Amino acid sequence: MRNTIDASKLDLTETIVNIRRVAKTVKGGKNMRFSVTIVVGDHAGHVGVGLGKAAEIPEAVRKATEDAKKKLIYVPTVGTTIPHRNVGVFGAGRVILMPAAKGTGVIAGSSARTVLESAGIADVRAKSVGSSNAGNIAYATLEGLKGLKTVEEVARLRGKTPEEILG
Repeated sequence: MRNTIDASKLDLTETIVNIRRVAKTVKGGKNMRFSVTIVVGDHAGHVGVGLGKAAEIPEAVRKATEDAKKKLIYVPTVGTTIPHRNVGVFGAGRVILMPAAKGTGVIAGSSARTVLESAGIADVRAKSVGSSNAGNIAYATLEGLKGLKTVEEVARLRGKTPEEILG
């Protein structure tokens, strides 16, 4: 388990992934509310995704931002890309993350692109498979980024040196 990150010390930017109007049918009719998914990141390795629900959009955005700041993670990078290929799964959404050469840019769908750019990853390819739900794809991308390991972490887990791992 990685250490928790203090969001107050970071210069975070917020990006709205999607806003949905949801309805609950009750005895007197329908209750309309808003569900907002937000990505926060410092474009330097820290990123989080949050969900907020409320009767008004500004309140839902505030709640989603708080939630995203609680779920901040650190993403290890190698230069401008990710260390290795990985698959993130959330619900029915799957996102395949692949490292790319310098200058490739972020090749990904809208919500996966938002998460990757907020994390500060400049060169990566991502393919979403399964769900087309923007919220699930954002969460699946975050899960994929959580699973990334550096050469040093792998070497420590195997009881070897990084040079032995790299060959």
